Amino acid sequence: MSVNREETPGQEIALFLRQLKWLVVVAASLWLIGLLGPILTPFVLGALLGWLGDPLADRLQRRGLSRNLAVGLVFGAMVLVVVLALLILVPLLERQVVTLIESAPTYRDWILQTALPWLEQKTGLDLVGWLDTERLTEWVKTHWTQAGGFAATVFGYLSRSGVAMLAWVANIVLLPILTFYFLRDWDMLVDRVAALVPRDHLGTVTRLARESNDVLGAFLRGQFVVMIALGLIYAIGLSLVGLKLGLLIGVIAGFISFIPYLGATTGVVLALVAALVQSQGFDLQLLVLVGVVFTVGQMLESYVLTPRIVGDKIGLHPMAVIFAIMAGGQLFGFVGMLLALPVAAVANVLLRFAKERYRESDLYTGEHAVIVLDSYVDPGTVEQVASREPEQS
Repeated sequence: MSVNREETPGQEIALFLRQLKWLVVVAASLWLIGLLGPILTPFVLGALLGWLGDPLADRLQRRGLSRNLAVGLVFGAMVLVVVLALLILVPLLERQVVTLIESAPTYRDWILQTALPWLEQKTGLDLVGWLDTERLTEWVKTHWTQAGGFAATVFGYLSRSGVAMLAWVANIVLLPILTFYFLRDWDMLVDRVAALVPRDHLGTVTRLARESNDVLGAFLRGQFVVMIALGLIYAIGLSLVGLKLGLLIGVIAGFISFIPYLGATTGVVLALVAALVQSQGFDLQLLVLVGVVFTVGQMLESYVLTPRIVGDKIGLHPMAVIFAIMAGGQLFGFVGMLLALPVAAVANVLLRFAKERYRESDLYTGEHAVIVLDSYVDPGTVEQVASREPEQS
């Protein structure tokens, strides 16, 4: 039974002003994120790493260790994992890059002598003619008057690239420092934020925060493991079938596999091109083996890795994940891409909560109380129960 309260005009205005205040706060926060995006990257990464390591530090602390010692052990383990990964991967990837550079003339010849003529035959376009040296020289002479503006543009781009490179170096240096402080002070930061929550909303906010934490933990930690597993599967599989650049392609495909289907699609395209160039023709056996590697990898991801490691707690459709990442990158750049999935996961929790409140409201149930049956109830059973009720009465 619900009690309808009629609000006075003054109460309605006060409620509207409170809602408007929160909208202004959200809009100002988004504006600041967009404005400070270039310097927020190490802070966002540090906060994510600190949040990921906090449960392990809390577990060690419950076993009797001090907070500083627990944080030191967890931070040391993180650094050790990164160092070991670099020691193992960098030499291997270095050899792969050298192989790629040595094979560059072969790839160039394959593109000019095989790929482009095939495309010309299929499309009827004069693609090879556009790459002719004399034609390119004539094009440069024709547009020579624009060379000054072009040179200025290139110089400005290189200058900006140099500044961006320095910023990336500074971010790399800051990242471990910020990660340590976030890891050490994470519980204190959570307590301070919780102390600002209005007391009459504390229960609801606490529940939503816990659900969001569970969803993010299940997804981010699990997805990180799935990325590593897929990278290993693709890299080892492609190397075993004889693809010279298999390790490099496998690492790339595994690294971007957090975007649904993009990792496998990119890996397949790169691997097929590498196989065609390596075999200097149509080597059916190598192409089939490459396809088998990615098919096995996708089956393991769909039926073993993702269900067992990630689970379905995040509840986001693959299209929603792709949209969130693209929207975050478009609005806030690299920082937006980092925040896209956590924000989408939290938004999904809030939408489930809003749906729950909506189904409990008078707007959904109407003025009279009704029993809302779940979708798994058999309609035939409901009809049988309804037909028996008059007989029993």
